[in-house]
Amino acid sequence: MVKGMKYVVIVGDGMADYPVESIDGKTPLMAARTPHMDWLAKHGSLGLVRTIPEGFNPGSEIANLSIFGYDPLQYYTGRGPLEAASLGVDLKKDDLAFRCNLVTLHSQGSKVVMEDFAAGHISDREANEIIVDLDRAIGTEETRFYSGVSYRHLMVIKNGGSTYSSLERLELTPPHDIIGQEITPFLPENDGSGKRILALMTESQRFLKEHRVNLDREAKGLRPANSVWLWGQGRSPQMATLKERFGIDGYVISAVHLIKGIGLLAGLEVLAVPGITGYFDTNYEGKGEYAVRGLEKKDFVYVHVEAPDEAGHMGDLRLKVEAIEAFDEKVVGTILKGIKDFEKVKVMVLPDHPTPLAIRTHTADPVPFVIYSSESREKEVYGETFDEESARQSGLFIERGYELIQNFFGSFSD
Repeated sequence: MVKGMKYVVIVGDGMADYPVESIDGKTPLMAARTPHMDWLAKHGSLGLVRTIPEGFNPGSEIANLSIFGYDPLQYYTGRGPLEAASLGVDLKKDDLAFRCNLVTLHSQGSKVVMEDFAAGHISDREANEIIVDLDRAIGTEETRFYSGVSYRHLMVIKNGGSTYSSLERLELTPPHDIIGQEITPFLPENDGSGKRILALMTESQRFLKEHRVNLDREAKGLRPANSVWLWGQGRSPQMATLKERFGIDGYVISAVHLIKGIGLLAGLEVLAVPGITGYFDTNYEGKGEYAVRGLEKKDFVYVHVEAPDEAGHMGDLRLKVEAIEAFDEKVVGTILKGIKDFEKVKVMVLPDHPTPLAIRTHTADPVPFVIYSSESREKEVYGETFDEESARQSGLFIERGYELIQNFFGSFSD
Protein backbone atom coordinates (compact mmCIF):
# COMPACT_ATOMS: atom_id res chain seq x y z
CA MET A 1 0.00 0.00 0.00
CA VAL A 2 1.06 3.60 -0.59
CA LYS A 3 1.82 5.67 2.51
CA GLY A 4 -0.88 8.25 3.17
CA MET A 5 -3.25 6.76 0.58
CA LYS A 6 -6.95 6.32 1.35
CA TYR A 7 -8.69 3.30 -0.20
CA VAL A 8 -12.39 2.62 -0.79
CA VAL A 9 -14.04 -0.39 -2.43
CA ILE A 10 -17.69 0.04 -3.47
CA VAL A 11 -19.64 -3.12 -4.35
CA GLY A 12 -23.01 -3.03 -6.14
CA ASP A 13 -24.24 -6.54 -5.43
CA GLY A 14 -25.48 -8.33 -8.55
CA MET A 15 -25.29 -5.24 -10.83
CA ALA A 16 -23.88 -7.15 -13.79
CA ASP A 17 -26.36 -8.80 -16.15
CA TYR A 18 -27.01 -10.11 -19.67
CA PRO A 19 -28.35 -8.08 -22.63
CA VAL A 20 -32.10 -7.49 -22.37
CA GLU A 21 -34.13 -7.51 -25.59
CA SER A 22 -36.72 -4.98 -24.35
CA ILE A 23 -34.01 -2.31 -23.96
CA ASP A 24 -32.41 -2.84 -27.37
CA GLY A 25 -30.01 -5.52 -26.23
CA LYS A 26 -28.45 -3.38 -23.52
CA THR A 27 -27.71 -4.63 -20.02
CA PRO A 28 -29.24 -2.77 -17.05
CA LEU A 29 -25.79 -1.23 -16.40
CA MET A 30 -25.70 0.06 -19.97
CA ALA A 31 -29.27 1.37 -19.80
CA ALA A 32 -28.94 3.06 -16.41
CA ARG A 33 -27.76 6.65 -16.04
CA THR A 34 -24.44 6.29 -14.19
CA PRO A 35 -22.38 9.49 -14.64
CA HIS A 36 -20.15 8.87 -11.64
CA MET A 37 -19.15 5.32 -12.55
CA ASP A 38 -18.70 6.47 -16.16
CA TRP A 39 -16.37 9.24 -14.94
CA LEU A 40 -14.30 6.65 -13.11
CA ALA A 41 -14.18 4.54 -16.29
CA LYS A 42 -12.87 7.52 -18.26
CA HIS A 43 -10.20 8.37 -15.70
CA GLY A 44 -9.23 4.98 -14.29
CA SER A 45 -8.37 1.42 -15.21
CA LEU A 46 -11.33 -0.57 -16.52
CA GLY A 47 -11.45 -4.32 -16.93
CA LEU A 48 -13.08 -7.65 -16.12
CA VAL A 49 -12.42 -9.86 -13.10
CA ARG A 50 -13.45 -13.42 -12.34
CA THR A 51 -14.70 -13.39 -8.76
CA ILE A 52 -16.08 -16.96 -8.84
CA PRO A 53 -13.39 -19.61 -9.35
CA GLU A 54 -14.25 -22.55 -11.56
CA GLY A 55 -16.25 -25.21 -9.76
CA PHE A 56 -17.71 -22.90 -7.09
CA ASN A 57 -21.35 -21.99 -6.67
CA PRO A 58 -21.69 -18.32 -7.75
CA GLY A 59 -22.73 -17.02 -4.34
CA SER A 60 -22.02 -13.66 -2.74
CA GLU A 61 -19.92 -15.41 -0.12
CA ILE A 62 -17.49 -16.68 -2.77
CA ALA A 63 -17.45 -13.44 -4.76
CA ASN A 64 -16.90 -11.17 -1.76
CA LEU A 65 -14.20 -13.39 -0.29
CA SER A 66 -12.42 -12.94 -3.62
CA ILE A 67 -12.91 -9.17 -3.61
CA PHE A 68 -11.61 -8.97 -0.04
CA GLY A 69 -8.50 -10.77 -1.31
CA TYR A 70 -9.05 -14.29 0.05
CA ASP A 71 -8.74 -17.27 -2.28
CA PRO A 72 -12.00 -19.25 -1.85
CA LEU A 73 -10.09 -22.46 -2.54
CA GLN A 74 -8.14 -21.85 0.65
CA TYR A 75 -10.54 -19.95 2.89
CA TYR A 76 -14.13 -20.88 2.05
CA THR A 77 -15.71 -23.31 4.51
CA GLY A 78 -19.38 -22.33 4.09
CA ARG A 79 -21.65 -19.29 4.18
CA GLY A 80 -23.07 -19.97 7.63
CA PRO A 81 -19.84 -19.39 9.58
CA LEU A 82 -19.24 -16.08 7.79
CA GLU A 83 -22.64 -14.84 8.97
CA ALA A 84 -22.02 -16.26 12.44
CA ALA A 85 -19.05 -13.91 12.79
CA SER A 86 -21.32 -10.92 12.14
CA LEU A 87 -23.96 -12.12 14.58
CA GLY A 88 -21.38 -12.57 17.32
CA VAL A 89 -21.97 -16.32 17.50
CA ASP A 90 -18.77 -17.92 18.76
CA LEU A 91 -18.26 -21.15 16.85
CA LYS A 92 -16.24 -23.86 18.56
CA LYS A 93 -14.09 -26.33 16.64
CA ASP A 94 -16.87 -28.88 16.11
CA ASP A 95 -19.75 -26.42 15.63
CA LEU A 96 -21.41 -26.26 12.23
CA ALA A 97 -23.23 -23.08 11.16
CA PHE A 98 -26.02 -23.10 8.55
CA ARG A 99 -27.59 -20.15 6.76
CA CYS A 100 -31.27 -20.23 7.71
CA ASN A 101 -33.66 -18.44 5.34
CA LEU A 102 -37.26 -17.72 6.20
CA VAL A 103 -39.03 -18.62 2.94
CA THR A 104 -42.51 -18.85 1.48
CA LEU A 105 -43.49 -22.24 0.09
CA HIS A 106 -46.66 -22.59 -1.98
CA SER A 107 -48.66 -25.72 -2.82
CA GLN A 108 -49.61 -26.21 -6.46
CA GLY A 109 -51.64 -29.38 -6.56
CA SER A 110 -49.36 -32.17 -5.40
CA LYS A 111 -46.25 -30.01 -5.81
CA VAL A 112 -44.65 -27.60 -3.35
CA VAL A 113 -42.94 -24.61 -4.98
CA MET A 114 -40.35 -22.09 -3.71
CA GLU A 115 -42.53 -19.01 -4.07
CA ASP A 116 -40.24 -16.53 -2.30
CA PHE A 117 -36.76 -17.09 -0.89
CA ALA A 118 -37.20 -13.96 1.28
CA ALA A 119 -40.73 -14.47 2.69
CA GLY A 120 -41.95 -11.21 1.21
CA HIS A 121 -38.91 -9.43 2.68
CA ILE A 122 -40.31 -9.90 6.13
CA SER A 123 -39.49 -7.13 8.60
CA ASP A 124 -36.73 -7.48 11.20
CA ARG A 125 -39.28 -7.29 14.03
CA GLU A 126 -41.51 -10.02 12.63
CA ALA A 127 -38.57 -12.25 11.74
CA ASN A 128 -36.96 -11.87 15.15
CA GLU A 129 -40.22 -12.90 16.85
CA ILE A 130 -40.44 -15.98 14.62
CA ILE A 131 -36.84 -17.08 15.13
CA VAL A 132 -36.96 -16.59 18.91
CA ASP A 133 -40.17 -18.65 19.12
CA LEU A 134 -38.80 -21.26 16.70
CA ASP A 135 -35.69 -21.72 18.84
CA ARG A 136 -37.87 -22.26 21.91
CA ALA A 137 -40.12 -24.69 20.06
CA ILE A 138 -37.71 -26.94 18.15
CA GLY A 139 -34.26 -25.82 19.29
CA THR A 140 -32.23 -27.98 21.67
CA GLU A 141 -28.97 -27.67 23.58
CA GLU A 142 -27.32 -29.06 20.46
CA THR A 143 -29.36 -27.23 17.77
CA ARG A 144 -29.88 -23.48 18.11
CA PHE A 145 -31.46 -20.77 15.93
CA TYR A 146 -30.09 -17.20 15.95
CA SER A 147 -31.92 -14.13 14.70
CA GLY A 148 -30.38 -12.03 11.93
CA VAL A 149 -31.96 -9.46 9.59
CA SER A 150 -35.21 -9.80 7.62
CA TYR A 151 -35.21 -13.28 6.05
CA ARG A 152 -31.52 -14.01 6.76
CA HIS A 153 -30.83 -16.05 9.92
CA LEU A 154 -28.55 -18.72 11.35
CA MET A 155 -28.80 -22.24 12.72
CA VAL A 156 -25.90 -23.85 14.58
CA ILE A 157 -25.44 -27.53 15.33
CA LYS A 158 -23.09 -27.61 18.28
CA ASN A 159 -20.44 -30.26 18.89
CA GLY A 160 -21.10 -32.16 15.67
CA GLY A 161 -18.82 -34.98 16.79
CA SER A 162 -19.00 -38.13 14.68
CA THR A 163 -21.71 -36.67 12.40
CA TYR A 164 -19.78 -33.47 11.70
CA SER A 165 -18.11 -34.58 8.45
CA SER A 166 -21.28 -36.00 6.91
CA LEU A 167 -23.26 -32.87 7.80
CA GLU A 168 -20.53 -30.69 6.32
CA ARG A 169 -20.58 -32.65 3.05
CA LEU A 170 -24.34 -32.36 2.51
CA GLU A 171 -25.20 -30.65 -0.78
CA LEU A 172 -27.84 -28.06 0.13
CA THR A 173 -29.26 -25.69 -2.50
CA PRO A 174 -29.58 -21.91 -1.91
CA PRO A 175 -33.29 -21.01 -2.05
CA HIS A 176 -32.72 -18.06 -4.40
CA ASP A 177 -31.51 -20.59 -7.01
CA ILE A 178 -34.88 -22.35 -7.20
CA ILE A 179 -37.44 -19.53 -7.29
CA GLY A 180 -40.69 -20.80 -8.82
CA GLN A 181 -39.47 -24.41 -8.90
CA GLU A 182 -40.75 -27.50 -7.14
CA ILE A 183 -38.63 -28.04 -4.04
CA THR A 184 -38.64 -31.87 -3.91
CA PRO A 185 -35.51 -32.38 -6.08
CA PHE A 186 -33.61 -29.92 -3.90
CA LEU A 187 -34.49 -31.27 -0.46
CA PRO A 188 -31.85 -33.16 1.56
CA GLU A 189 -31.99 -36.94 1.20
CA ASN A 190 -34.25 -38.56 3.80
CA ASP A 191 -31.45 -40.71 5.23
CA GLY A 192 -28.22 -40.22 7.16
CA SER A 193 -27.36 -36.61 7.96
CA GLY A 194 -29.80 -35.36 5.35
CA LYS A 195 -32.66 -36.88 7.35
CA ARG A 196 -31.69 -34.72 10.32
CA ILE A 197 -31.79 -31.48 8.30
CA LEU A 198 -34.98 -32.44 6.48
CA ALA A 199 -36.64 -33.16 9.83
CA LEU A 200 -35.77 -29.69 11.12
CA MET A 201 -37.20 -28.04 8.02
CA THR A 202 -40.38 -30.13 8.27
CA GLU A 203 -40.76 -29.34 11.98
CA SER A 204 -40.42 -25.64 11.21
CA GLN A 205 -43.27 -25.85 8.70
CA ARG A 206 -45.63 -27.40 11.26
CA PHE A 207 -44.74 -24.72 13.82
CA LEU A 208 -44.83 -21.74 11.47
CA LYS A 209 -48.16 -22.63 9.87
CA GLU A 210 -50.08 -21.31 12.89
CA HIS A 211 -47.59 -18.71 14.14
CA ARG A 212 -49.27 -15.39 14.99
CA VAL A 213 -46.88 -13.39 12.79
CA ASN A 214 -47.79 -15.48 9.75
CA LEU A 215 -51.51 -15.39 10.50
CA ASP A 216 -51.28 -11.61 10.71
CA ARG A 217 -49.27 -11.37 7.48
CA GLU A 218 -51.73 -13.54 5.59
CA ALA A 219 -54.63 -11.45 6.87
CA LYS A 220 -52.88 -8.41 5.37
CA GLY A 221 -52.29 -10.16 2.05
CA LEU A 222 -48.56 -10.59 2.72
CA ARG A 223 -46.50 -13.72 2.12
CA PRO A 224 -46.01 -15.86 5.24
CA ALA A 225 -42.66 -17.15 6.44
CA ASN A 226 -43.96 -20.71 6.45
CA SER A 227 -40.67 -22.64 6.43
CA VAL A 228 -37.00 -22.36 7.16
CA TRP A 229 -34.55 -23.36 4.43
CA LEU A 230 -31.12 -24.55 5.60
CA TRP A 231 -28.00 -24.27 3.44
CA GLY A 232 -24.44 -22.90 3.29
CA GLN A 233 -23.15 -24.95 6.22
CA GLY A 234 -19.55 -24.86 7.39
CA ARG A 235 -17.10 -24.39 10.22
CA SER A 236 -15.32 -21.23 11.20
CA PRO A 237 -12.49 -20.34 8.77
CA GLN A 238 -9.01 -19.30 9.86
CA MET A 239 -8.12 -16.05 8.06
CA ALA A 240 -5.17 -13.68 8.37
CA THR A 241 -6.41 -10.09 8.66
CA LEU A 242 -5.89 -7.40 6.04
CA LYS A 243 -3.67 -5.61 8.51
CA GLU A 244 -1.48 -8.69 8.84
CA ARG A 245 -1.39 -9.16 5.08
CA PHE A 246 -1.25 -5.60 3.76
CA GLY A 247 -0.75 -3.37 6.80
CA ILE A 248 -4.22 -1.85 6.25
CA ASP A 249 -6.92 -1.09 8.80
CA GLY A 250 -10.46 0.05 8.10
CA TYR A 251 -14.23 -0.43 8.13
CA VAL A 252 -16.92 -2.46 6.42
CA ILE A 253 -20.35 -0.94 5.66
CA SER A 254 -23.23 -3.28 4.80
CA ALA A 255 -26.72 -4.25 5.92
CA VAL A 256 -25.94 -7.89 5.14
CA HIS A 257 -24.50 -10.13 7.86
CA LEU A 258 -22.50 -12.14 5.34
CA ILE A 259 -20.50 -9.09 4.24
CA LYS A 260 -20.07 -7.81 7.80
CA GLY A 261 -18.91 -11.27 8.85
CA ILE A 262 -16.23 -11.42 6.14
CA GLY A 263 -15.14 -7.91 7.11
CA LEU A 264 -14.85 -8.84 10.78
CA LEU A 265 -12.85 -11.98 9.99
CA ALA A 266 -10.63 -9.78 7.79
CA GLY A 267 -9.97 -7.58 10.83
CA LEU A 268 -12.17 -4.64 9.84
CA GLU A 269 -14.58 -2.77 12.10
CA VAL A 270 -18.28 -2.66 11.22
CA LEU A 271 -19.35 0.94 10.68
CA ALA A 272 -23.04 1.15 11.62
CA VAL A 273 -25.11 3.39 9.34
CA PRO A 274 -28.65 4.37 10.38
CA GLY A 275 -31.45 3.26 8.07
CA ILE A 276 -29.62 0.66 5.98
CA THR A 277 -31.82 -2.33 5.14
CA GLY A 278 -30.29 -4.47 2.39
CA TYR A 279 -33.29 -3.57 0.24
CA PHE A 280 -34.52 -0.79 -2.07
CA ASP A 281 -35.42 1.45 0.88
CA THR A 282 -31.87 1.49 2.21
CA ASN A 283 -30.07 4.68 3.21
CA TYR A 284 -27.87 4.98 0.11
CA GLU A 285 -26.55 8.46 0.92
CA GLY A 286 -25.81 7.45 4.48
CA LYS A 287 -23.52 4.70 3.25
CA GLY A 288 -21.61 7.20 1.14
CA GLU A 289 -21.41 9.81 3.91
CA TYR A 290 -20.27 7.32 6.54
CA ALA A 291 -17.67 5.90 4.16
CA VAL A 292 -16.09 9.35 3.84
CA ARG A 293 -16.17 9.79 7.63
CA GLY A 294 -14.53 6.39 7.99
CA LEU A 295 -11.70 7.43 5.69
CA GLU A 296 -11.03 10.41 7.94
CA LYS A 297 -10.12 7.98 10.75
CA LYS A 298 -8.74 4.93 8.95
CA ASP A 299 -7.23 4.14 5.56
CA PHE A 300 -9.76 1.70 4.08
CA VAL A 301 -13.55 1.33 3.75
CA TYR A 302 -15.45 -1.51 2.05
CA VAL A 303 -18.98 -0.42 1.08
CA HIS A 304 -21.59 -2.98 0.01
CA VAL A 305 -25.07 -2.30 -1.44
CA GLU A 306 -27.52 -5.19 -1.83
CA ALA A 307 -30.40 -3.58 -3.76
CA PRO A 308 -29.40 -4.39 -7.40
CA ASP A 309 -29.12 -8.07 -6.48
CA GLU A 310 -32.61 -8.09 -4.97
CA ALA A 311 -34.02 -6.63 -8.20
CA GLY A 312 -32.21 -9.30 -10.19
CA HIS A 313 -33.74 -12.05 -8.08
CA MET A 314 -37.16 -10.49 -8.64
CA GLY A 315 -36.58 -10.32 -12.41
CA ASP A 316 -37.64 -6.67 -12.35
CA LEU A 317 -35.85 -4.55 -14.97
CA ARG A 318 -37.23 -1.22 -13.78
CA LEU A 319 -36.23 -1.82 -10.17
CA LYS A 320 -32.76 -2.98 -11.18
CA VAL A 321 -32.09 0.11 -13.29
CA GLU A 322 -33.40 2.33 -10.49
CA ALA A 323 -31.22 0.54 -7.92
CA ILE A 324 -28.13 0.96 -10.12
CA GLU A 325 -28.88 4.64 -10.62
CA ALA A 326 -29.38 5.15 -6.88
CA PHE A 327 -26.10 3.33 -6.23
CA ASP A 328 -24.28 5.58 -8.69
CA GLU A 329 -25.82 8.86 -7.60
CA LYS A 330 -26.15 8.42 -3.85
CA VAL A 331 -23.29 6.08 -2.97
CA VAL A 332 -20.57 6.48 -5.60
CA GLY A 333 -21.41 10.15 -6.19
CA THR A 334 -21.47 10.99 -2.49
CA ILE A 335 -18.12 9.28 -1.96
CA LEU A 336 -16.46 10.95 -4.97
CA LYS A 337 -17.63 14.34 -3.72
CA GLY A 338 -16.49 13.65 -0.17
CA ILE A 339 -13.00 12.41 -0.99
CA LYS A 340 -11.95 15.55 -2.86
CA ASP A 341 -10.33 16.83 0.32
CA PHE A 342 -8.01 13.82 0.59
CA GLU A 343 -4.56 14.27 -0.92
CA LYS A 344 -4.20 10.63 -2.01
CA VAL A 345 -7.12 8.32 -2.72
CA LYS A 346 -7.95 5.17 -4.67
CA VAL A 347 -11.46 4.01 -5.52
CA MET A 348 -12.56 0.63 -6.85
CA VAL A 349 -16.14 -0.05 -8.00
CA LEU A 350 -17.53 -3.41 -9.13
CA PRO A 351 -20.38 -5.90 -8.79
CA ASP A 352 -19.58 -9.05 -6.87
CA HIS A 353 -21.29 -11.30 -9.45
CA PRO A 354 -24.01 -11.02 -12.11
CA THR A 355 -27.64 -11.58 -11.14
CA PRO A 356 -29.28 -11.72 -14.56
CA LEU A 357 -32.95 -10.77 -14.79
CA ALA A 358 -33.62 -13.60 -17.22
CA ILE A 359 -32.74 -16.36 -14.74
CA ARG A 360 -33.23 -14.52 -11.42
CA THR A 361 -30.16 -16.00 -9.76
CA HIS A 362 -26.39 -15.58 -9.69
CA THR A 363 -23.96 -16.63 -12.42
CA ALA A 364 -20.20 -17.11 -12.44
CA ASP A 365 -19.50 -14.77 -15.39
CA PRO A 366 -16.65 -12.25 -14.95
CA VAL A 367 -17.76 -8.79 -13.83
CA PRO A 368 -16.59 -5.27 -14.76
CA PHE A 369 -14.38 -3.35 -12.36
CA VAL A 370 -12.80 0.09 -12.39
CA ILE A 371 -9.92 1.42 -10.30
CA TYR A 372 -9.26 5.14 -10.05
CA SER A 373 -6.21 6.66 -8.36
CA SER A 374 -5.60 10.34 -7.63
CA GLU A 375 -1.90 9.56 -8.11
CA SER A 376 -2.30 8.29 -11.66
CA ARG A 377 -0.54 10.44 -14.21
CA GLU A 378 -1.90 8.68 -17.27
CA LYS A 379 -4.93 6.56 -17.93
CA GLU A 380 -3.82 2.94 -18.28
CA VAL A 381 -6.89 1.25 -19.73
CA TYR A 382 -9.43 3.19 -21.73
CA GLY A 383 -13.19 3.01 -21.45
CA GLU A 384 -15.94 5.59 -21.85
CA THR A 385 -18.64 3.92 -19.77
CA PHE A 386 -18.79 1.51 -16.84
CA ASP A 387 -20.54 -1.60 -18.09
CA GLU A 388 -19.91 -5.18 -19.12
CA GLU A 389 -19.16 -4.49 -22.80
CA SER A 390 -16.79 -1.56 -22.22
CA ALA A 391 -14.91 -3.64 -19.66
CA ARG A 392 -14.64 -6.54 -22.10
CA GLN A 393 -13.35 -4.27 -24.86
CA SER A 394 -10.63 -2.83 -22.61
CA GLY A 395 -8.71 -6.10 -22.84
CA LEU A 396 -7.78 -6.06 -19.16
CA PHE A 397 -8.76 -9.33 -17.44
CA ILE A 398 -7.98 -10.59 -13.93
CA GLU A 399 -8.44 -14.38 -13.84
CA ARG A 400 -7.91 -14.88 -10.09
CA GLY A 401 -10.28 -12.48 -8.39
CA TYR A 402 -8.50 -12.55 -5.03
CA GLU A 403 -5.48 -10.93 -6.70
CA LEU A 404 -7.49 -7.80 -7.59
CA ILE A 405 -7.19 -6.23 -4.15
CA GLN A 406 -3.46 -6.91 -4.18
CA ASN A 407 -3.29 -4.80 -7.33
CA PHE A 408 -5.55 -2.21 -5.72
CA PHE A 409 -3.34 -1.84 -2.68
CA GLY A 410 -0.14 -2.06 -4.67
CA SER A 411 0.42 -1.72 -8.39
CA PHE A 412 -2.62 -0.52 -10.36
CA SER A 413 -2.46 3.09 -11.45
CA ASP A 414 0.17 4.12 -8.91
